[in-house]
Amino acid sequence: MAKILLITRNLPPLVGGMERLNWHIADELSRLAELRMVGPAGSASLRPAQVEASEVPLRPLWRFLSASSWQALRIARSWKPDIVIAGSGLTAPAALMAARAAKARACTYLHGLDAAVRHPVYRGLWHPAIRHMDTVIANSVPTAGLARDIGVLESRLRIVHPGVRMPAARRPVDDLRAFRERHGLGDGRLLLSVGRLTTRKGLREFVQQALPAIVRTAPDSKLVIVGDAPSDSLHASVQSRASIQAIADGLGIGQHLRFVGVITDPAELACAYECAALHVFPVRNIPGDPEGFGMVAIEAAAHGLPTVAFATGGIVDAVADGRSGRLVTQGDYAAFASAVLQVLADEKAGWDHRATAFAENFAWPIFGRRMMDALSR
Repeated sequence: MAKILLITRNLPPLVGGMERLNWHIADELSRLAELRMVGPAGSASLRPAQVEASEVPLRPLWRFLSASSWQALRIARSWKPDIVIAGSGLTAPAALMAARAAKARACTYLHGLDAAVRHPVYRGLWHPAIRHMDTVIANSVPTAGLARDIGVLESRLRIVHPGVRMPAARRPVDDLRAFRERHGLGDGRLLLSVGRLTTRKGLREFVQQALPAIVRTAPDSKLVIVGDAPSDSLHASVQSRASIQAIADGLGIGQHLRFVGVITDPAELACAYECAALHVFPVRNIPGDPEGFGMVAIEAAAHGLPTVAFATGGIVDAVADGRSGRLVTQGDYAAFASAVLQVLADEKAGWDHRATAFAENFAWPIFGRRMMDALSR
């Protein structure tokens, strides 16, 4: 059985798509190989059951980078892994150094932003490490393009889309009713936003430029926002709850917003998806800050919930137009509002079945096999 060492900062207890993905990389690969990981403080208690974990301090960043590099090098020399994986471009130098020490294959998984960072130090030190990897796995076709832009050879490049947990069954009706009551959501149609409140996610602009037209035509609709401004993101600028609410209040639609905070419990998050009529994903196209994939759109689809999104970055791989939702020209908020209203009007058009069928192609076991194949080639 192959031996794999994973090095990453992006693991629970940090919250986000990259954190969920790296946890599942560890979980799925540990079913196919012997796996150890180096992660931030707090990650060992939340690790997959069959994974051995070593912790290093999360903050400050320089301390994480130096401690994780030293820990990875120590494990590589004694344990002799066959493959060393950087869970993002951030830990590519550590993974490359550890792999060379163990005469192992060096690999990294790129999420988008880690190939697009423009800081001169990152470009001077991290990009060369990424280029020297034996295998570079991109999370989407657009991210693969970013990897080529920084000089990754085509022969070393693979694309493996992130995965999703397919629910065994829908949540009971009583659970959905209780979720609505718990968060004061009423009986109307819910538009759902799930994710961190960053500038790239574009929620404030959506509330300002699209939501007024939506509530004029569908006055029973309410935007439910799951998530909050990130505290441990390395690059993202944020949009506060207060600033988003102030925009809505100024437009007279403040009562159509409900912030429910971060939800990490899978059953509670499933209720959020299954109570909603539609998932909105108004990600902005910001140079140097791409949306690498859009895992939340796949998660929504797994629960039968269609997504309306701007066609930017890796979202074009995460939303199948006409199957799992609608893709709209970037920045066209009138078209976005129109697409939302069309999907709401087509509630009985079979969106749930088409979305679920699309999501099944991304199930975590399939992701694990694709990762192992990419690492082994």
